[in-house]
Formats: sequence, structure tokens, C-alpha cells
Amino acid sequence: MHNENTSKRHPIVWIPTLYFAEGLPYFLVATMAGLMYKSMGVANEQIALWTGLLGFVWVFKPLWSPFLEVARSKKFIVLIFQFLGGAALGLLALALQLPVYFAISIALLALVAIASATHDIAADGLYISTLSEKQQAAYAGWQGGFYNVARFFSLGGLVALAGYFEKQMEVAHAWSIIFAMLGAIMIALAAYHSWALPNTENGGTVHAKSAVAAMRGVRATLQDVIADFFKKPGIWLAILFIILFRAGEGQVTTIGPLFLRAAPEDGGLGLSTTEVGTLYGTLATLAFIGGSILGGYFTAWLGLRRAMFFLILAMNLPNFAFYFLSVTVPSNFGVIATALSVEMFGYGFGFVGLILFIMQEIAPGKYQMAHYALGTGVMQLGYVLFKIMSGAVQAALGYQYFFLWVLACAIPALLLSRMVPIGRHEKSVAIPSNMQALER
Repeated sequence: MHNENTSKRHPIVWIPTLYFAEGLPYFLVATMAGLMYKSMGVANEQIALWTGLLGFVWVFKPLWSPFLEVARSKKFIVLIFQFLGGAALGLLALALQLPVYFAISIALLALVAIASATHDIAADGLYISTLSEKQQAAYAGWQGGFYNVARFFSLGGLVALAGYFEKQMEVAHAWSIIFAMLGAIMIALAAYHSWALPNTENGGTVHAKSAVAAMRGVRATLQDVIADFFKKPGIWLAILFIILFRAGEGQVTTIGPLFLRAAPEDGGLGLSTTEVGTLYGTLATLAFIGGSILGGYFTAWLGLRRAMFFLILAMNLPNFAFYFLSVTVPSNFGVIATALSVEMFGYGFGFVGLILFIMQEIAPGKYQMAHYALGTGVMQLGYVLFKIMSGAVQAALGYQYFFLWVLACAIPALLLSRMVPIGRHEKSVAIPSNMQALER
């Protein structure tokens, strides 16, 4: 049931900007930071390790999400963490000018990640508690659409702009401008949302004693949720399948953009920051959205059990695309753009399988929403583990053999897809249109 104690702001006034603010810091931490470090001469192993470790924040966010219910209001949490994220980005812009910028910037990116993940919880809670079920369905397209606008804006516009600034000044100064802009945008969004967001009070003022009692109750429920999750039949095999599903993706989405930037003498394509931003922010993002939509319809038509094998193969299109680029080393921009569009199309098409596996095979039970959140946490864990190892593997194998290795990483998931139970709870399930579920 939606909360009646809300302001009368029309949903269109705040949903697009709220989910733009949700997507922006995620894409910053997941991809933009790696491109920035590459421009500043940091080794691939260090980029993959440290940006991978930052991803653990999204793995564990389901564990602290129940405790946010004790806060005065969801709007209050959203505003606090938007301001905090903006301030951290402003400090990050300054930190890039210091001799020991790397350690300080990683610490500040960790603060951005924590603020972003906590903001995600409150933003989604605000959406659910404020809108009726009919409204939730009606505005789901706006929700997912503007999350992906953040992808266009960050990986396209801002990365391309960073590339332009890199040609005009020192790299550190160029990226300081970009992060200062991002910080200003987040603070401006927070200021706007202080007016635009509906108020969803959690039952009035929470006194200290009642807050302590509430937190004890939340902790007990959380323990029961986790215990019940691990009692599900075949859960450990399912967890292994979820983790291995992302084996190739976690590696190729980390090393792929670095390969595009690497010099030809190092086995890369030697693209500029501007060119990478243009590629990922335009055709590739459109291909991702198109692949996600078609993957949903394909799975609905064939059924998850029969579609899963093909969805896993689709997840390997990115690996094949990068292997092709590493072997042929094309200089034609159109060939590269086509290959990267195939990459993102395959990623979007295949990922639907993992989301629906969690939704249909992991989530059902008395704690459906909580177990779905834990399942997506395991999903992020698989991504992070393989992201962390990708730099060391690439350094040992070189780009060409690395992309051959990630192709081979699909084999365990393909084999496990014949062993894990799929289709036990299968029925007509709406494919999530809010594609941020595929990112976290």
C-alpha cells in the first residue's frame, strides 16, 4: 500500500530526476573511474583491483537496508546521501591535484559508493511507498529510462568532454573539472529534490527507546531472512550458478574499455578518451537497451528453462566481440563501433536470464522481496570477484589470450544451467523495465 502522508507533487516532477541521480554515481564508480585512472597512467591490475573492491558496497547493501526504516523519512535519507555524494565528488576533484592522489581518490570513491548504494535503497523505497501499484507500473518506464539517461550522460557526454579537456590541459586538471561538475550536479539535484520529492514520514517522530526496539526487531527479522534464504532447496548450487553466470562479463567490462584506450604497441586499439566516450555513450548504450527489451520478449516467448542456454551464449557476445577486436586490431571507427554495439546488445539480451532466474527460482517464499535483494547481492558478488581478478589475468595473458580466456569462462555456467532447477515456479512474469536492476 502506498503512503497517504505525501505531498501532492505529480510523479513526473521527481521520478526522472531521482533515478538520474541514482544512476549517475553508479556509472561513475563502475566505469568512469577506471577510464580516468587509465588516462593517469595507472596499471590495469590496480584499476581492476580497486574499482572491483568498491563494488562490494552494492553486494552488501541488502544487509543494512532494513535499518533505514527507523529513519524519520525516506525523503530525508535521499537528500542526505545526495548531498554527501556531491560533497565527496567535490573533494575528489581536489584530491586529483595531490601527489598521493590515488589512495585518497579511492577512499573518496568508496564514500561515493556508500552514499550511492544507501541512496538507492531510500529512492526505491520512496518510489514504492509513495505510488500505488497502478502508478508504479505506469512510471516504471520513466524510472528505468532516466537511469539509463545517466549512462548516456556519464559514459557518453562526460567521458567525451574529459577527452576534450585532456587535449587542452593536464589529465589531472581535466578530470578534476569533470568530477567538480558531477559534484555540482548532485548537489543541485539534492536542492531540487528538497522541494520536489514527496514526504513519506515513517509514522511520526521516532523516540530513542522506540528506535532501539525497532532496530532490535529489524535485526531479528534480518537473521530470519538470511537463515530462511540458505534453507532453500539447492541454494548453494544456485548461488554458484549466479556467480559463474557473470564470470566473463565481470572481466570483460573491466578490461574492455582499458583495451580500447591501450596503445597499439601494448596490444590495444589506441582510442582517445573522447572516442571511447562517444562509442559507449551513443550506439552501444542504445544497443544495450534494445538487447534488454528483446531478451525479455524472447524469454517470455520461449520460457526461462528453454531460453537459458541461449541467454548464456548471448552473454558471451561481448567476449567474442573483444576477441575479434584484439585479433584484427581494426583502425576503422565503424568496425569498432559495430563490435561494441554487438557487445552491449549481447550483454543486455543475456542478462535478462539471470534477473529472471533470481526472480523465479530464488525469491519465491515468505520473504520474497528480501530474498530477491539477497539474490541480486550474490549477483553483484559474482561481478565483483571476477572484476578484481581480471587485471592480474590480463597482465599475465595479454589482451588477445585474455579475451579467449573469458570466452572459455562461459562453459561452467552452460554446464550448470543443465543442473540447477529452472522453471519450478515459472509463470507469466513481467520483465523489469527499470534496467538499473541489471546494473547492481
